[in-house]
Amino acid sequence: MLKKTVLTTAIAAAGIVTLGHAQAADYTIDTEGQHAFVQFKISHLGYSYILGSFEEFSGEFSYDTDDLESSSIDMEVDVNSLNSNHGERDRHILSSDFLDADEYPTATFTSTGFEPTGDNEGVMTGDLTLRGQTQEIEMPVTLMGEGEDPWGGYRAGFEGSTMLTLEDFDIDMSEFPEAMHELELYVTLEGIRE
Repeated sequence: MLKKTVLTTAIAAAGIVTLGHAQAADYTIDTEGQHAFVQFKISHLGYSYILGSFEEFSGEFSYDTDDLESSSIDMEVDVNSLNSNHGERDRHILSSDFLDADEYPTATFTSTGFEPTGDNEGVMTGDLTLRGQTQEIEMPVTLMGEGEDPWGGYRAGFEGSTMLTLEDFDIDMSEFPEAMHELELYVTLEGIRE
């Protein structure tokens, strides 16, 4: 079974922000229009992959093109919103065997730093808390684009991905093949400037 598709979230990952051409600004992640996704990919026994997402989350980010290092993001993910398109598997992943969502219903990501690495690219560092465990993670991120929208607003979008070791979040994977001990967290976020 899937095993911990940890969102890691966060989460969440997470976390994308900075790089860009706009002025310093704060953005609210556009979850109302569903222009943001927190997804994961994990091997199933080394034979195929299981894909899934966390469908309920919120957050905001800020970035300053003149001071990219000050960019930041905060996200919160509802762990119980897990969806891998298989109800029985989702219930197992949410159980105490893996995510223990009854005890730890929320995953969070709070950035602690950003380092530009090229045009519209950089590495976001931050604290991911999942299943009651907090680990520092790094996520390479890319600015997908920014500009005015048709409704008079201004938007910016980022994507990023990173690998998470499930045992770092107190998820026991010892009875499963090594290929299942890690998962890829993928996040794409479109924000509306406040």
